[in-house]
This record gives sequence, structure tokens and C-alpha cells, in this order.
Amino acid sequence: MGGNIHSKGVMILSGYFGEKFAQETPLSLNASICFEQSYDGVEGDSASSTEAYCLLSSLSGVPIKQSIAVTGSMNQHGMVQPIGGINEKIEGFYHVCKMSGLTGKQGIIMPESNVRHLMLKDEIVEAVEKGKFHIWAVLTIDEGIEILTGKKAGVKGKDGKYPKGTVNCLVAEKLKEYADRYTKAEKPKKPLSKEKKHPKGKKSK
Repeated sequence: MGGNIHSKGVMILSGYFGEKFAQETPLSLNASICFEQSYDGVEGDSASSTEAYCLLSSLSGVPIKQSIAVTGSMNQHGMVQPIGGINEKIEGFYHVCKMSGLTGKQGIIMPESNVRHLMLKDEIVEAVEKGKFHIWAVLTIDEGIEILTGKKAGVKGKDGKYPKGTVNCLVAEKLKEYADRYTKAEKPKKPLSKEKKHPKGKKSK
């Protein structure tokens, strides 16, 4: 149900995971993401950053906060890029939260490059100022995953590894586990001997 531009976004995801996690270990991953209760075609790449967060959460085993919405496309280097309709998207999610009751934990993650396009209603600006609703502007996927999980993303060190316990470290460990399993499964099995050997002087009946 995805259009050509959405499919391009999926290819960007492959490039991102390949650059970030497959420099030393093959990327042995086959994933699918379903937009529940969506009955029309999906088009555009505005959800590519959201899809990246979903995969990072699934692979790391670290849950993401369900009170936060996300919008923004991304490139293969994990930089969050601008999208269209930013004001409508923020206002739409705000009103959904307002209908269910503002808790002070709800908000939306958006591209930093879209900040100059914001023209929000006074009601939303006031809610943000009072801490009833939040708007986070991010530059990278790492910044976004930290907000969504409350856990450090982790920066790769000189040894080529991410700090223990960080989201990126957990993802790298899981992908290495997948790669090891795949490699083990692909190893050719030793052929069975056609004839059974018997001790000297003995014959099978």
C-alpha cells in the first residue's frame, strides 16, 4: 500500500542501519512495519524517522513513550529533515490530546529545520508555556530516540563500539546476534557417509 516516495523512505532506512550498524557485521535483518487501521495508500517520507524509532525500539527492547507523536523525514546519516504541514500536524495531535485530557507528558517531536515555519494558535503556545504540552525540535535520530525512551542513544567510541547499556549498543548487539545465527544456519552440513563402517572382523547381519 506504499507509494514510490514512501518506498524511497524505506530504502533510506536500509542505508541508515547499514552505515550505523553494519560496518563490521553483515546486516541480517528483515523487518515489516504496519500502520494499524489504515485502509488507504501510504505516500510520502514524513514518517521515515518514526519508522526508524520503531525499529530501534524493537531491536533494543527499549519501549518508546506512547504519549509522544513524531513527524519528520530523515537521510541515510540519521539527520532529521523538514516536512510539510508542520502546523497542521502539531495542532491535530494537540487537539487529540486535549480531547483525552492533557497530562503534561504529551507532545510532538519535529525537525529542528521546521521551527522557522511554526505559526501555531495562541492556545497551543500557551499550553507549551505552561508545560501542559511539549514540542521538541531535533536534529538527529539519536536526539529523538533519547526523548522517546529516556535512555542515552550512545556515541560510537574509537574502538568502534557503543557504550554499554545505550540504545545503539543494544541494537548493535541484537543485529550481531542475528548475523551470527544466519552465518551458523548457512554453514554447509557434513554429508552423511553412504556406508556404515564396522569394527575389524565384524560384519553386520
